[in-house]
Amino acid sequence: MLRLAVVLLAAAAGASPAHADETGASPGVVRLESPKLQMEISPRLGGRVLHFSLPGAPNLLRIGEAVTSQPDPKVSAAGENIPYLGHEVWAGPQAGWWLDQALNPARRKAAAQWPPDPWLAHAPAKVIAHEDTRLVLEGAASPVSGVRLQQSFSIAPDRPDTAELAVEMRNVRKQPVSRDIWFNTRVHPETRVFVPVAADGEGVRVRSDTGDGFDGLVSSAADGLFSLELLPPSDGRQGRRGKVFIQPRAGWIAGFNAGQAFLIHFELEPLARIHPDQGQVELYLDWRPGMADTGVLELEVHAPYATLAPGESTTAHEWWVVRRYDGPDRRDAQVAFLQRMLAEAGVE
Repeated sequence: MLRLAVVLLAAAAGASPAHADETGASPGVVRLESPKLQMEISPRLGGRVLHFSLPGAPNLLRIGEAVTSQPDPKVSAAGENIPYLGHEVWAGPQAGWWLDQALNPARRKAAAQWPPDPWLAHAPAKVIAHEDTRLVLEGAASPVSGVRLQQSFSIAPDRPDTAELAVEMRNVRKQPVSRDIWFNTRVHPETRVFVPVAADGEGVRVRSDTGDGFDGLVSSAADGLFSLELLPPSDGRQGRRGKVFIQPRAGWIAGFNAGQAFLIHFELEPLARIHPDQGQVELYLDWRPGMADTGVLELEVHAPYATLAPGESTTAHEWWVVRRYDGPDRRDAQVAFLQRMLAEAGVE
């Protein structure tokens, strides 16, 4: 039987499960579990997903030390990014992050593309629904992006191997805003990830970030499956870093790590509905071989770019599936397993 447990990991240890602790604060972590998967979400960090795996298996998500050292961050328009990592939701496009706000004029003037909106990144979210198989969170109204996120996480009883993530983005301003819903899932950089692409490689843009002693990206698109290859960097280089923008031929991303295979599938959109600065799928790699607990691989999915009238909203979904994988760490074996996994999950 599917069960949902609430785990208060910050300061409220020993308290009975509830929507909030005695001070009214958001709970530290809510755990969703089925016989097939487990997931942990932090309302205190804006609805950030901190764990995803088979039951009892290693975490597939890359989590930052800040989850422990900064469990109650201050939300400020002057603040910097706090590297909690895990999975979060941004509002795209990146080039417009600080253009349409008055709280930080310096960032507006510089057209800053970093850090992300702190109200979306780590402002506490309110638990508005908490049932046996579902968690719904209402995020803060952001004065930077002009939107509010409502996120839901659920595992259907008839699909215990699948977690559904749904996001509603609502315009909270008195004038229109133009945004997209941007899912960002961080995994360990050694994860081998596959994205379906056109056989000729059309629709793929690779950007290698070779400054600061990094080497460029190495990729393969054999059999219509794009992957990043972790070949040793050139002599004197500390690792490989860069970003890939992809218009996929199907709506999914798959990965292999820690004896598990996972699948993130989503609604495929035509290129015309994705902001031209972005790709519907984006991969960002920062890999430093031989250096434990460093680097990250980001699996990013953009929903359609839309102009929202005051009070209007848009929605997007992802579905996460996980399986045990006992095969070798070879592309051919993983691709064969992936084909079976896609068929079992009913994903084309």
